[in-house]
Amino acid sequence: GTMESMYDMYHTLKSMRKRQLAHQVLNLAMIVCSALMIWKGLMVVTESESPVVVVLSGSMEPAFHRGDILFLHMGYAPFRAGDIVVFKVADREIPIVHRVIKVHEKETGEVDLLTKGDNNAVDDRGLYAGELPFFRRSVNARE
Repeated sequence: GTMESMYDMYHTLKSMRKRQLAHQVLNLAMIVCSALMIWKGLMVVTESESPVVVVLSGSMEPAFHRGDILFLHMGYAPFRAGDIVVFKVADREIPIVHRVIKVHEKETGEVDLLTKGDNNAVDDRGLYAGELPFFRRSVNARE
């Protein structure tokens, strides 16, 4: 009688909970996979290893403020003074978004860039870790 129907109801609820949990886990997995696919797609389209960056400091104010989201692309045009570039330096994990103030093209065709944050008093020579006076072109992208 009553005990049997309670027992049946308990098992029905238990199997429903398992099914709901499995459904939630699959939904989460689909969201994560979709985000990864979009990110990889943006990397291909923009030819940039980090197609989207968030500005973390005030070094480029008033052009960019903390929290601004930048969509990047590499492009093929040569770098010019005034371009805004995103680069990483050896000892820092976080990319830096600064403006090119000087372009130095060598006879080999290799290009060195000197950069500076618009809101900074000095250029970025102090960041380049022994690669003075210019920064080797391992630029990720332009804004």
